[in-house]
Amino acid sequence: MGLLTEVKPASKFLTISIAYLGTKFVDELDEKLNDRIDVVRFEQLPDIEKHIERQSILTVPDFLIMEVGDEFGALYSFIKRIKSNPAYRSVSIILLGFKNNRSSLNETFARDVSDIYCYPFNVTNIEERLKFLIKFKLTCNKHVQLPQWDDIGGDRYALPRTKRVFDILVSGVMLLLLSPVLILIAILIKIDSKGPVIYKSERAGTGYKIFNFYKFRSMKENADKELAKLSAHNQYAVNGGSSAFVKIKNDPRITPLGSFLRNTSLDELPQLVNVLKGDMSLVGNRPLPLYEAQQLTSDEWSQRFLGPAGITGLWQVTKRGRSEMSDEERRQLDNDYASHFSFWMDLKILFKTVPALFQNEKV
Repeated sequence: MGLLTEVKPASKFLTISIAYLGTKFVDELDEKLNDRIDVVRFEQLPDIEKHIERQSILTVPDFLIMEVGDEFGALYSFIKRIKSNPAYRSVSIILLGFKNNRSSLNETFARDVSDIYCYPFNVTNIEERLKFLIKFKLTCNKHVQLPQWDDIGGDRYALPRTKRVFDILVSGVMLLLLSPVLILIAILIKIDSKGPVIYKSERAGTGYKIFNFYKFRSMKENADKELAKLSAHNQYAVNGGSSAFVKIKNDPRITPLGSFLRNTSLDELPQLVNVLKGDMSLVGNRPLPLYEAQQLTSDEWSQRFLGPAGITGLWQVTKRGRSEMSDEERRQLDNDYASHFSFWMDLKILFKTVPALFQNEKV
């Protein structure tokens, strides 16, 4: 049974309720999302408007997923009404559009919706995001104490303004000053081994939002395909067990130049572009590869996604953070940062990051 079929939920607490508007992406979503979803479909905007107006605070859907065409006016007005009504503040809004109108969608709706996906999109990423948002709402109902985030357009995941301004200024200046170094490293990588200069991978950051994460390539081409063969050498896996985090000692996939780049953390410099774009912050919990993030969705550990994602963070500058730290210790530090981060805490971490870069172990 697919996403876009009305299903009778076995349990309200195990079911995601969605009001869906549109017909263009029915086949794509229906094939790939799981069946534990209660969906009501609508083809016209007035119909979904009437449906929402009839709901109470107890029956309002968890999500509105709406396809967006070329005309935004009526949809924009509807979303504004939803966000201004206290009874509907818990509703998360996700828009589905096309690449050719991505910039217009972001300019018009980014401040009022949870996510915007443009076709072709990865349905698995959408599903993981839905699961996280549900878990986030349940966590809030348990009164977990989290730092106060700026409420910009109803987006619970907007960085505090001071932190965002600081990120933009520092990352912009560093990219400008380090541009000759960046160009030199790019040339050396092309000389050293085959493959692209920039390694790009999907990572789960703040609020489990998935984005393209940039690093200078430090491994040979197609290194990700060899990871399964090296799982027995994962330093975070104790006594042959499994772990959410992966770190291979003396990793054979690393190139000669890559070893130098990783030991000096120069491979991380392209992440300044991520910071400038707003994907992540200078300081925060490390954004995780999806295969790691999917193992941290329990109530206890998903809290780490409620804090900012960053280049450096609390566990990187802890005395044992780059060598002997256990899987559980790293998770706890991530949760601690999510619960207590502040501008002054970030400054302390930044000052401690420089000496931590030159320790022998590379995270």
